[in-house]
Amino acid sequence: MRTHDSATAPDAIAVTGPGARTAGASGPSTPAPGSRAAASQAPGSGSRATVAGSRTAAPRVPDSGPDSRAPAPDSRRRGTLLAGLGVVAFSLTFPSTVWGLESFGPWSLVAVRSTLAALLAGVFLLAGRVPLPERRHWAGLAVVAGGVVIGFPLLTSLALQTSTTSHAAVVVGLLPLTTAAFAALRTGRRPSRTFWIAAVSGAVVVLGFTLAESGGALSTGDLYLFGALLVCAAGYTEGGRLAGLMPGWQVIGWALVLCLPLMVAASAVALSLEPVRLNAHGVIGLVWVAAGSTFFGLYVWYRGMAAIGIPKASQLQLAQPLLTLVWSVTLLGETLSPAAPVAAVAVLVCIAVTQRSKS
Repeated sequence: MRTHDSATAPDAIAVTGPGARTAGASGPSTPAPGSRAAASQAPGSGSRATVAGSRTAAPRVPDSGPDSRAPAPDSRRRGTLLAGLGVVAFSLTFPSTVWGLESFGPWSLVAVRSTLAALLAGVFLLAGRVPLPERRHWAGLAVVAGGVVIGFPLLTSLALQTSTTSHAAVVVGLLPLTTAAFAALRTGRRPSRTFWIAAVSGAVVVLGFTLAESGGALSTGDLYLFGALLVCAAGYTEGGRLAGLMPGWQVIGWALVLCLPLMVAASAVALSLEPVRLNAHGVIGLVWVAAGSTFFGLYVWYRGMAAIGIPKASQLQLAQPLLTLVWSVTLLGETLSPAAPVAAVAVLVCIAVTQRSKS
């Protein structure tokens, strides 16, 4: 999260490719003047001068090729690690939300967590002297804000009033497949058949496991959960696209700042209407969902998606419901069934297949 990264990221994207170098300083400054001079001094030799000019520029392209290709494996590994950290952060969201609901109402919890996360993001943006995003990016940032800053936290908080964390994990099991579908529609890319088979298989495993853990019954919060699934997938997809144009932390940072005026007003109204009963669990839960899930988690998540692609990054979330169940046992005292290790192995196999398949 270095200052010069945020200041230079857009320029780096604009001039990265070999075509940008050829059309930039090396192209017009060397071959073109050379060809004019040769044409004026030796009539009939213009074509040779042009060929010579192209030959002097040609070695630069192979030199840049290995440099652009060599970081690819490291970039994929780094992207997978970052997206994985995001999944770990997200896996703590439901247990932390349950803790937060011990002290706050659902509307208050969402409004206050978004306000705190927006203030944290604003500090980082100001410290880095990050310029405002271009106007063409604001619509996409609004989608991110509506999906992952407001929609998903609010709908899941409402659902967790009547649903257990195990049952709520169903939405997380379906999220990777939904995100991949949104990404295919938004970007026009079509993942391979192997990718889809592995993704659907993983989603089926997670869905079956979480439904079995919750007894297979549908709670009254299911409508909230499925609504959260849709808005979050849209926010992830748009955020992943924007993370290819600006640093990922700036994507979520500006999305949070965009919501700040609304969330400050919502916090004032919600806190006046809903009772507040502060305790240690409530404060810890609020701090985590604000700083951990909303800011840090989305920061590393969008950076990971930008490095390895939206569909493959989304499949890492197949492990999120199982991690959530682990945290539920550790933090909330829920009982984990013996089927969990079997489901975990099956999910890891699906993740490995999706990571190796071409998208």
